[in-house]
Amino acid sequence: MEDLVILHEDNHIIVVLKPQNVPTCEDSSKDMDLLTMVKEYIRTTYNKTGNVYVGLVHRLDRPTGGVMVFAKSSKAAARLSEQMKNGDFEKKYYAVVVGKPREEKATLTHYVKKNAVNNMVYVCAMTEAGAKMAELDYTLLDTKDDLSLVDVRLHTGRSHQIRVQMNAIGNPVYGDMRYGGEKAKKGYLALWSYYLSFTHPVSKERMVFRVQPPKDNNPWSKFDTEKSVTIIKPEN
Repeated sequence: MEDLVILHEDNHIIVVLKPQNVPTCEDSSKDMDLLTMVKEYIRTTYNKTGNVYVGLVHRLDRPTGGVMVFAKSSKAAARLSEQMKNGDFEKKYYAVVVGKPREEKATLTHYVKKNAVNNMVYVCAMTEAGAKMAELDYTLLDTKDDLSLVDVRLHTGRSHQIRVQMNAIGNPVYGDMRYGGEKAKKGYLALWSYYLSFTHPVSKERMVFRVQPPKDNNPWSKFDTEKSVTIIKPEN
């Protein structure tokens, strides 16, 4: 609870910072997850009894940190989910990748398939059963010491998508031993959801949040990223 960082809260939504290596929601590890943290914050702050409704609108992989929005009502959840379907819900990521991508700007399109047994995602042929299209844009921002900072915008929301697609072009995300092997270099996964934009489900105001990755941590400390937004720590 004391680690919960709130970026924005009103009667309909709550926007928080997801720490790296914290699950978005309960998983087989049974470790404390962000969804539970948000529910407990609302329960204690507003003295609520019984079940607390918090709608899970989108997810981040456990090792990925950054900005997330949760709905505080079913109406808000439905409207935000609809935005995700029609493309009005925009997410951008910073990633530090190994090496320098061949192109400074590119759209990557692959077909991928998830193996539910080992929770791994693989690039596959378009004709393979269960294949789903994965598409993203990336822009190369800087290169230092055989590492590159890239800005990534997702067009689809496939599991492990950025990690799989960047590895597919020979530039695995730093710290991603799962997909990049030894080439990825050992350390924290350098993938961060720094930008989130959506239309408020009730007021219709355009909401934009930018959150800086942990600048003191390697390899983020090598690069100059955008300034973080002001954050609000809950008092309880």
